Amino acid sequence: MPTNSSGADFLRILRERGFLHQCSDPADDLSGLAAAVPGGVLTAYVGFDATAASLHVGHLLSIMALRWLQRTGNRPIVLIGGGTTRIGDPSFRDTTRPMLDDAQIAANAAGLRGVFGQYLTFGDGPNDAVMVDNADWLDGLDYVPFLRDVGRHFTINRMLSFESVRQRMEREQPLTFLEFNYMILQAYDFLELSRRHGCLLQMGGSDQWGNIVNGIELARRVDRRELFGLTTPLLTTASGTKMGKTAGGAVWLNADALRPFDFWQFWRNTEDADVGRFLRLFTELPLEEIARLERLEGAEINEAKIILATEATRLCHGSAEAERAASAAGSPFASDGDGLPEVTLRLAEGTDGVPLVDALVAAGLSPSKGAARRLIREGGARLDGQPVTDEAATLTAPATLSAGRKRHVRLIVTA
Repeated sequence: MPTNSSGADFLRILRERGFLHQCSDPADDLSGLAAAVPGGVLTAYVGFDATAASLHVGHLLSIMALRWLQRTGNRPIVLIGGGTTRIGDPSFRDTTRPMLDDAQIAANAAGLRGVFGQYLTFGDGPNDAVMVDNADWLDGLDYVPFLRDVGRHFTINRMLSFESVRQRMEREQPLTFLEFNYMILQAYDFLELSRRHGCLLQMGGSDQWGNIVNGIELARRVDRRELFGLTTPLLTTASGTKMGKTAGGAVWLNADALRPFDFWQFWRNTEDADVGRFLRLFTELPLEEIARLERLEGAEINEAKIILATEATRLCHGSAEAERAASAAGSPFASDGDGLPEVTLRLAEGTDGVPLVDALVAAGLSPSKGAARRLIREGGARLDGQPVTDEAATLTAPATLSAGRKRHVRLIVTA
């Protein structure tokens, strides 16, 4: 990756492509942060708790921000929250997160590490990415000395003023003392990374603003050092739904949690009004090309959606998987079904075939049997590219089952 750019270049790109939501630098042009960068190389981090074995599309803004940081010659730090996961971030949640044991946290952390190698280059160079685990310093803390040295810099009054805490209190949802400690530990993470790695900037989603500010204030009080924070916006689609959520659940980044083909299809199904914004945020295409693509109208906008899907999949899963997914989507009725997600259905004893209604639900192409019947009646269900309008139809052999013209599954029927 190129190493001849600066922190100022990185901040300019974030602004131009729509990543910036809040920044602790009071200057509109972020000149204070840019001026604080020693030698022109900015070190910044994002933290990811190990609450699941895979990250999802909702994390991609932060991951792409780290990628742009490195592409402009700066140094990213990926913090895995092996320590903070034991508590669970209460930010903007109505309930306490489920408690995970150490074995589950370790397994989840291992799953998270794999995806970052697709987006970042790790190593020992001046702008090579670094991956750390906050369990390395949090697990060894002595409680009373930590309260004395760090806890005394936090007031209950200040902590209660943060939006994430206030919402929980207003809804009369319990906030445990354990969760209340989370913001202190995240602030301490920032302090540790500034000491160990010269980290000046913490980035995160908009729900992390209060936690980030705590870290900035802690470093100023303890080390008399100025640190910075910025957040990315909370993304919703043009229709108002939360980015990354579908009827089938979260859009995972790990291939073992979601097939690359399904990942490609998620982006292919982007709403027309979101295409330009998502191209700026989730691809590295030049802004001039994105401007051309988002001007397309009617059926031509599908060209932009295919490019978005292929570029986003290339970053996450590699060029081979992206091209394979695009090829499979372009000709979903090939006899071998190459690249399509596969679902195996078993014939019930004493039956001659699997009901098409059941197959649509089992394949995730319809949320219920009632919806599947409506899809069939309206001509939206297809077998190997041919519409099926008989609600009583059954399947006895492998086939490509489709809902509309965009979602396809390869069905295998076994006895």
